[in-house]
Amino acid sequence: MIPEGSLLAAHDLRKTYGSTPALDGASFSVHPGEVVAVMGPSGSGKSTLLHCLAGIITPDSGTITYAGRELSAMSDAERSALRRSDFGFVFQFGQLVPELTCVENVALPLRLSGVRRKAAERTALEWMERLEVDDLGTKRPGEVSGGQGQRVAVARALAASPKVIFADEPTGALDSLNGERVMELLTQAARSANVAVVLVTHEARVAAYSDRDVTVRDGRARDLEHSA
Repeated sequence: MIPEGSLLAAHDLRKTYGSTPALDGASFSVHPGEVVAVMGPSGSGKSTLLHCLAGIITPDSGTITYAGRELSAMSDAERSALRRSDFGFVFQFGQLVPELTCVENVALPLRLSGVRRKAAERTALEWMERLEVDDLGTKRPGEVSGGQGQRVAVARALAASPKVIFADEPTGALDSLNGERVMELLTQAARSANVAVVLVTHEARVAAYSDRDVTVRDGRARDLEHSA
C-alpha cells in the first residue's frame, strides 16, 4: 500500500547478498518537500535501502514507486535518466571531480542534461550563493576545506532541480560545527525548493534536522505511515 500523497514509497523490500540478508521487509515513504532521516547502526541495511530507493540496485522482492511509476518496471536507461533529472545525491566525502573547478562541478549535472555551459554555470553560481560558497567558483576541490567542499556537493545536488535528494552520511567526514552548517543549509534549501530529502545517518544531531525518523535494524524498517 502506497501512503497517500507520497512521492517515493517502498513496501516490503528484501535484498540478500549471498546468505546475508541486507533488507528483510523494509518499508518507507517520503512526501514532496519532506526530510526523512533513515537511522540505524552500521550494517543495519540503511545504505542498501537508500540505494534501492534511488534505483542504483534492484531489490530481490518488494515494490518501489516514484511519482506513480514502479522502478522495477523501468529499464536501466530509464532509471539512469531518472537519476540525472529527478534525483540528486550527496555522499559522505562529496565525490567532487578533482580536475574541475567548484562551479564546473556544480554545473556538471546540468551539462550532462544538455544545458549550455554559460547557462549551467549561471545556475550553478546561484546555488553556490545560497550555500554560501559562491566565492569558491574558480577553486578546485583540493583547494577548499571539507565543509566548503560538502556545501559545493549540496549545491551540485540541487542545481538540476531534482525532486528527491539522497544524502548518505553527508556530515560523516566533518567536525560538528561544519556538519551542522551543512545540514542547516541543505534542509533550508531543499524545503524552500520543495525537494524531498532521504537522509541516511547514525547521528541523532543530524537526524534532528529531519521531519521524521525511520529506524532500520537487521534489514527491517517500518515506516510509521505504513504501519498506521
